[in-house]
Amino acid sequence: MLVISNVSYTISDRFSLRNLNLQIDQGKHVAIIGESGCGKTTLLKLIYGLFDTDSGTIHWNNTQVTGPKENLVPGMPFMKYLSQDFDLMPFISVEENIKKFLSRFYPEESAQRTQELLEVVEMSAFAKAHVKTLSGGQKQRVALAQSLAKEPEVLLLDEPFSHIDNFRKNRLRRKLFTYLKKQNITCLVATHDSTDVLSYMDKTIVIRDGIILADDMTTTLYKNPKTHYIASLFGEVNELPAYWFDQEITNKETTMLVYPHQLEVVDTGVKVVVTQSYFKGSHWLIEGKHDGLHVFFYETSDLEKGKEVSLRYKTN
Repeated sequence: MLVISNVSYTISDRFSLRNLNLQIDQGKHVAIIGESGCGKTTLLKLIYGLFDTDSGTIHWNNTQVTGPKENLVPGMPFMKYLSQDFDLMPFISVEENIKKFLSRFYPEESAQRTQELLEVVEMSAFAKAHVKTLSGGQKQRVALAQSLAKEPEVLLLDEPFSHIDNFRKNRLRRKLFTYLKKQNITCLVATHDSTDVLSYMDKTIVIRDGIILADDMTTTLYKNPKTHYIASLFGEVNELPAYWFDQEITNKETTMLVYPHQLEVVDTGVKVVVTQSYFKGSHWLIEGKHDGLHVFFYETSDLEKGKEVSLRYKTN
């Protein structure tokens, strides 16, 4: 279990992480989400031991994580941190970049392990290619394989799919997170991509301005976000007066958070004038207005600008 107790860390006069408390069970996959500059990357580096905490402690099972003050080479040996800057050697091959982290005394086992990891990240065809010839996305996949070479107990990933093409990204996510689950590797992912979070993370931590706002099961957090900020990290969201959809609510200041898929066009309901539409492939995201407020909802077909439609909130 990863246990973070009352951890604080000052980055500058303007920003610090404050009083962080977390518990993460072994083998769980956890997302760390929040706006840019909120402290996601810094938290990963603290967990890995690249920084010394100002106060508080971090433990993995019975071992305390210590920083540069205690270690000549920062970073805990049972963890692996994959940053946004790839630590690859450009003038040697892809497979050599992976093998350098494996034992030279067991060449057959090292070769087998290298091929296994190349298959996980779908880079087998580029095993002999020099890293300098690869694209940014291909380098990121090699860095992922490299981080798994000496199978860590804890894997810390900072925007791990940011350079990878969409057509390959979804398949790579499935293969990688399935592999990590099978090996019972605890994984923390700092990300801006809601697909990383909703599809693969058991738990989600929300950070804002160096403070943890939420720490819950991903499905629970998505279905019951406590603030507009939290809901918006999962995608488009409306904050609308509750009385629009519930006549028993008389306080006009009471609002509710509504995802676009929770609104549907009906014969009688809240009347919205269409102002814009955005094609999303399987559906359209429609933007409308009611009482001066913008409303986003989904429709299976495009709607003409200026058209008036009625919406209701789907309770199920």
